Amino acid sequence: MKELLGRPGSVSGLLLRVSQFSCAGIAIAVMVTTDGFAEFTCFCYLVASMALQVLWSLGLACLDIYALSKKRDLQNKLLVRLFVVGDWLTATLSLAAASSSSGIAILFVRDFHLCTGRWGLPCGSYKLAVSFTFVTWILTSISSHVMFWILSALV
Repeated sequence: MKELLGRPGSVSGLLLRVSQFSCAGIAIAVMVTTDGFAEFTCFCYLVASMALQVLWSLGLACLDIYALSKKRDLQNKLLVRLFVVGDWLTATLSLAAASSSSGIAILFVRDFHLCTGRWGLPCGSYKLAVSFTFVTWILTSISSHVMFWILSALV
């Protein structure tokens, strides 16, 4: 079980957390630099959800760095349970944000045609932020599955 990719306290786990942090940060940066995103609740929720993801991933990346530098094993029941619950929570929030925002972006592009003409909404930016949110969700889901497998092996 110690060779499981993405486990806490490993280089692959650190790379997974840095990837989550980066994708969530890019999603926030793209959305915040887009004019008028705050007028739509789902895009505000996307920014809030990704901000939580950034904090969670950054915290666990720091914990991975500490474990790697001190050569500590982070596989105890209490800590892994915390990781599982945190990953499940952030993955659920990320999926909800990505799904709601993609639904509105598709509505703007295909149904209402608000990206062209006098409205001229920046739909390309919306779609880019939503794409990074989905990638963040995928990476967080991978992490939560790894943590669940570790937890089931510890019990």
